[in-house]
Amino acid sequence: MSETQTGARTRLPIRPRAARFFVMLAVFICAACGLVYELALVAIGSYLLGDTITQASVVLSVMVFAMGVGSLLSKRFQHRPALSFAVIEGLLSLIGGLSVLILYGAFAWFSAYQPALVLLAFVIGVLIGMEIPLLMTLIQRIRKQEASSAVADLFAADYVGGLIGGLAFPFLLLPILGLPKGVIAVGLLNAVVGVAVVLWLFRHDLTRRAYVGLGTGLAVIVAALGAAYLYSEQFEIDARQAMYRDPIVHAERSEYQEIVLTRSVDGQDVRLFLNGNLQFSTLDEYRYHESLIHPAMDGPREDVLVLGGGDGLAVREILEYDDVDSVTVVDLDPAMVDLATSEPVIRDLNEDSFEDPRVEVVNADAFQWLREGAGQFDVVVADLPDGTDVGTSKLYTVEFYALVRESMAEEARLVVQAGSPFFAPDAYWSVGHSLAEAEIESVPYNVDVPTFGNWGFYLASPEGEPDLTLPEDTPDLEFLDEELLAAAQVFPMDRRDEEVDAQASTMMHPRIIGYHQGAWRGY
Repeated sequence: MSETQTGARTRLPIRPRAARFFVMLAVFICAACGLVYELALVAIGSYLLGDTITQASVVLSVMVFAMGVGSLLSKRFQHRPALSFAVIEGLLSLIGGLSVLILYGAFAWFSAYQPALVLLAFVIGVLIGMEIPLLMTLIQRIRKQEASSAVADLFAADYVGGLIGGLAFPFLLLPILGLPKGVIAVGLLNAVVGVAVVLWLFRHDLTRRAYVGLGTGLAVIVAALGAAYLYSEQFEIDARQAMYRDPIVHAERSEYQEIVLTRSVDGQDVRLFLNGNLQFSTLDEYRYHESLIHPAMDGPREDVLVLGGGDGLAVREILEYDDVDSVTVVDLDPAMVDLATSEPVIRDLNEDSFEDPRVEVVNADAFQWLREGAGQFDVVVADLPDGTDVGTSKLYTVEFYALVRESMAEEARLVVQAGSPFFAPDAYWSVGHSLAEAEIESVPYNVDVPTFGNWGFYLASPEGEPDLTLPEDTPDLEFLDEELLAAAQVFPMDRRDEEVDAQASTMMHPRIIGYHQGAWRGY
């Protein structure tokens, strides 16, 4: 029987009822695989760029459009549905399985991530869109039934498969295999199921040449994906190293972020990166941390709260004051704290600050921890990542600062690292407006940190604008003194608040994300 006989019924190796069950099972598995590819494209974008909303919007819109294109294209292949379906599943498994590695490579070596993402989302979407029409034809080849009934059965299997794939991705694949290997494993499953069902059930619809070609193609795809699975870790290491100037001495992907530590060849410059963003350099981190901590310590300071600061460097500066009774560090990622207490170079840098009995570390989301009732503190240090995405933007909102205000004791002071007034002025001044709407008065100041550039902070208090001064018992510092601190309150004319059009950021209107993205895109 030839596939050109489109209305003919297929000669099956098993009973039609059983054959129909296996086709539906293939639909279920392929749908799960397709959703995993979709989620993987969103996930790799959030890992590399941190902008989950934009990445999800691009992937979903392009893929939905492409699925429509694929449905239309499938009409050209209806005369050979079995062969066409097997080829499509083979291509989908290969491209989808390798998608994460392709995007990682495009980002690391070619700076072409966004075009590669759009192209991959379109190709995968087209292939997924071609599946259902071809499967509809194959189902009717097995046993004729009402079109509405066949469509209902196919979509039921497709949607349930999507549910399983969507749940398996975050709860099974990522924790056990990680992103690259997890997606490659799904590609292998997709290839075996999608092609094998045709080679088994519809072999009488294939010419000998097509049968041999599909078998050979399946073997090549399995071999390619298997090799990619084995090499994926080395590929990730090579791609990651291409993104950094200095050799990587430590790299891990925790539950929350990618942590990378680099060291220059001469050993003088050690840098910490979180999701590719520089957190500190040993060449000048003291400039940042002295400016962040010591102005806030001019007043009551028995109980200090540090939000973020998992590297222990802010805590190091706080512990310079003997009258500090307790330091509570709230950092989301235990992997960061583990690194700060185990990596010799960071332990030397933070002077084993986490080993001090006055220090307590809480691994929790700062926003949620404050909501649950944090107690009262004399000093609050917000040493948090910039609000460049949904996860971090809430830590720069009016609502967040209102929670911080509730945790501040009488005469307490808050210091906020607020990004760069030069590179991202709208984002910087937005923090000041958010503090004001939370009824916290603040004093802006800025210093130069060579590896960061011009960097800004706010010293704030609910009881009125605080004095930006240093404590009388300030320890010996390398960078900051009263003269510099006075000069730090002066901003260039083109970077003053009145020269930008910034507004407060809230949970419902996280404007700070757009401010950061619009500013840093040009650098």
